[in-house]
Amino acid sequence: MNKPNSLSSYRWVVLAAFSLISIVVQLQWLTHAPIARAAAVFYKGQFSPTSFFDIDFLAELYMLVYLLVAIPASYIIDKYGIRFGVGLGAVLAGIGAAIKGFLGYSYFWVLIGQVLLSISQPFVLNAITAVTVRWFPVKERALAAGLASLAQYLGIIAAFVITPMLIVSTSSSPAYGQGIDSMLRIYGIITVISCILTLILMRERPAVAPSDEPMERHDFVQGVKHMFKLKDMNLMIILFTIGLGIFNAVSSMVDSIAANLGVKDSDGLIGALMIVGGIIGAVIIPLLSDLLYRRKLFLVICLAGMIPGIVGLTFAAKLTGGVGVNPQAAYNLALASSFILGFFVMSAGPIGFQYAAEISAPTPESTSQGVLILSGQISGLIMVAGMSMRANAYLPTWMIIFVIGTLVAFIITLLMRESPIILAERAKNQKKKEAAA
Repeated sequence: MNKPNSLSSYRWVVLAAFSLISIVVQLQWLTHAPIARAAAVFYKGQFSPTSFFDIDFLAELYMLVYLLVAIPASYIIDKYGIRFGVGLGAVLAGIGAAIKGFLGYSYFWVLIGQVLLSISQPFVLNAITAVTVRWFPVKERALAAGLASLAQYLGIIAAFVITPMLIVSTSSSPAYGQGIDSMLRIYGIITVISCILTLILMRERPAVAPSDEPMERHDFVQGVKHMFKLKDMNLMIILFTIGLGIFNAVSSMVDSIAANLGVKDSDGLIGALMIVGGIIGAVIIPLLSDLLYRRKLFLVICLAGMIPGIVGLTFAAKLTGGVGVNPQAAYNLALASSFILGFFVMSAGPIGFQYAAEISAPTPESTSQGVLILSGQISGLIMVAGMSMRANAYLPTWMIIFVIGTLVAFIITLLMRESPIILAERAKNQKKKEAAA
């Protein structure tokens, strides 16, 4: 059995390197989402406004490509390790960001760069639990997963908050939309530097395992077969189909949601506050999950907390007197609701990933995580497509569907059992306390 002092302090360097690539990949995902209307003006004439290949498609592309690359990415991570898998993602991200950064005046080349960045994403997202299991003991894994997820949220909030500040985002200005090419150049340079640092710092595993649990894993095919035989894992897939799909849809359509509330300019605040809430929640909730040796309890809490958040965001106008009656009050309620939604839905992610890895062992961690994210990307893609049809005509209807889906997801968490690994750790911890007494 490993002693506590056998833990490698380099685990925090690996987590930092992984977090760095996570930040920039997510930053590049939603660069255009908070300024969709301004970007449509900047790229005017380069695509048809009625075409599927519009500004919203740049965010949808991440979800679409994930459908094709998720399984191969998980296989590569399982087969060749996190250093190779994450490193491959870093190389693709660096090339894609450079293309966007130096050819950002062209919608076509931005689209090409976004394709490469979209391919890189699964190599990063699918590796979270693989990194935590290789480098961290059980009592730190939810926290480590939470910090890795926090990095993704930092990238998203940077896109929502900083992007509108780097361009002319005031719709009444004659220069509306200008500055997008220089903004992409700045993001491109930051991304390339981050990718190089990740390649230098990432390592496969410590010399001594961080835990005494058996590390044998099924191969990819066996792992998938085993995973789908488990009731709780199938419930988790449904849970992520709903929860992650809603998060992806709201993040991708944040400017359109603001427009639906009557917000005139592209300020990105609804998305920004959702991510701020998520950043706070991703630290607090997973930490409590580790300290109290509870996974299911906190999944239930997170889904319960999502309900008022999505209800407030959906019915903000009606709850403040009706559509158009008090747009500022509706917007303020939407901002508060977005914060609440982000706090709970985004803190549920790292706990859910860790729970899935624990209940589906010996399925490889990147496989279980990849399937969960894949389910959320499929549903998110469908949701975004539905919300953006006919110039967002069905957006309000989809928001109501999100409310119903959140209620269903909450019920699902009540049906799940606690992680067996957590139960074993809880029993061990209890024995230690009794022995000390």
